[in-house]
Amino acid sequence: MNLNVDQLLDNLQSETRQLLNKLEIEQPLIIGIHTGGIWVAERLHAALGITSKMGILDISFYRDDFSRLGLNPQVKPSQLPLDITDQHIVLVDDVLYTGRTVRAAMNELFDYGRPASVQLAVLVDRGGRELPICAAVAGKRIDLLSNQQVKLTGPEPLQIEVVTIDSA
Repeated sequence: MNLNVDQLLDNLQSETRQLLNKLEIEQPLIIGIHTGGIWVAERLHAALGITSKMGILDISFYRDDFSRLGLNPQVKPSQLPLDITDQHIVLVDDVLYTGRTVRAAMNELFDYGRPASVQLAVLVDRGGRELPICAAVAGKRIDLLSNQQVKLTGPEPLQIEVVTIDSA
């Protein structure tokens, strides 16, 4: 399956702008989820002309498989304002699949305060939810087989592809 990252980013930017206009939100706090979500958030932040600093979340300590998998050796600190209370947030990730990454991100966000709203923006929504989470906007929504995954590489050049995983 051919995915054009520039077209996906254009779609995401357009849908996000429409959503923000509809909700009458002028300057949301854009927050990217480490790693691919940061790459997408940087581009979305620039395309929307947001003047506030972008936030970064590393959800490693909030994952529900942390006790089973242990600490990721590349854990980096999150970079958010000390208080996000009453701010409108656009939470950005590269791929929405089971919903577990977004759940972990929401848990961490609420440790920083109670936002006025949180809108989820993803480059690709691939279906397959295990948790009741949905993206407000997506660059593309696709259905994949269980042995397929979306792979984002970057940050420069930012590239995306659907790969098939051998189960042998």
